[in-house]
Amino acid sequence: MRKPTHITMHLLLAFTVVLILLPVQQTAAQDKDDNYGKTPSEMLPYGNYQDAYIYHFHEPQLFLGAGREKKAPSGLTEVRLGVLAPLAGNVMAPQGNQLLHGAMLAAEEANARGGYNGLPFKVMPHNDVGLWGAAANEVVKMSDEGAWAILGTIDDVNSHVAIRVALKLEIPMVNSGDPDPTFTETGIPWVIRVIADDRQSSYALVHYIHRKMEHKRVAVLRPDNRYGRVGVMEFRDAALRIGYPLVMEIRFADGDTNFDKQLERIKNSNPDAILLWGNALEMGLIVNRIKEMGLKQPIYASDRSVNPLFLEVAGENAEGIITTCQYNPKADSPTLKAFQENYRKRFDQEPDVFAAHAYDGMNLIIESIYKVGLNKALIRDMLTDLKTFQGYEGVTGEIFLDASWADIGPIWMAEIKDGDYIFSPASWKWK
Repeated sequence: MRKPTHITMHLLLAFTVVLILLPVQQTAAQDKDDNYGKTPSEMLPYGNYQDAYIYHFHEPQLFLGAGREKKAPSGLTEVRLGVLAPLAGNVMAPQGNQLLHGAMLAAEEANARGGYNGLPFKVMPHNDVGLWGAAANEVVKMSDEGAWAILGTIDDVNSHVAIRVALKLEIPMVNSGDPDPTFTETGIPWVIRVIADDRQSSYALVHYIHRKMEHKRVAVLRPDNRYGRVGVMEFRDAALRIGYPLVMEIRFADGDTNFDKQLERIKNSNPDAILLWGNALEMGLIVNRIKEMGLKQPIYASDRSVNPLFLEVAGENAEGIITTCQYNPKADSPTLKAFQENYRKRFDQEPDVFAAHAYDGMNLIIESIYKVGLNKALIRDMLTDLKTFQGYEGVTGEIFLDASWADIGPIWMAEIKDGDYIFSPASWKWK
């Protein structure tokens, strides 16, 4: 039998050291948590087993088409900007009108500064009625009206429909209200989003519920629609990857007022905590019924509970509920305070999260036009440029776009105390 040589022994020793160090190097890299969508490393799909063969959404989708050579038309009397939002005949109409008002205020302030080369900006509002395909027709109408860019909408299904038409018509679109994580993953190079998605909210909630509060068994009650399904999917998957599968996930329909069957099932399962996902009205009614039925579990809720209607419906039963928000409306920011004061004077109401993000989104469109002029392809180039507006300081805080052009800016926790919201920075830096 051959004895190992001196060189062979050194090679074996070196190989052993490499094997030992590899996991350490991998762990050190994962600790940075600089993954796509700010996904915590311990929540990466199959992250504990192997790296993905192909990574998607790490590089921006290029637009190689024509259009940048087009000159602005002559004889214009105004610069038209489209807004698609649920304005009437929709349960989200109050939020849709806030979105419209935020966009209008941005345009009006730009006009007070002289507009674009003396031309006033004009907002062209279009109603998102929530019917399948209707959003597509409205985008076509805005294009026919001569809109240079479009802002909107809130509904996730209609947002998906609208951006596909925007792609065909080659018109830039800024979304300021749809939290669907898959929205920008369509790879459409004419679209950006300036509001954090449900992926970010879910990571913050998972951290708070399972890590900080150490709840192990969570039951979820959510609407039977895409907003509920996709939003809760992100929470469910994140919780599962750190070892906490949902006790149950029960659905209700939009407009329901009786939730006894669902809550009886939750009561019988005896979870440590309850997570509600939905619109303000239904969540408020559910909170009241939870208290009436004697359930003592702590309640957590999705970001749409940051709404005066939720406080009005739930009343004192809302005390102590924890939720998230895509910005801090009480931040000590002169820009934010000026926006809030001007909004109150103009529309006689407090701006909500949709108004604030629409204001930022419309300002990005206007700034892009200032920089490149009236050319849709060049406006698109400016909006999707990850350098020019990266870290843009809006009234909602800094806007950071990832390579899919989704906003991964800060998420905030909100706790209801004495009938008001107390905001604090969210974190998902794990133990």
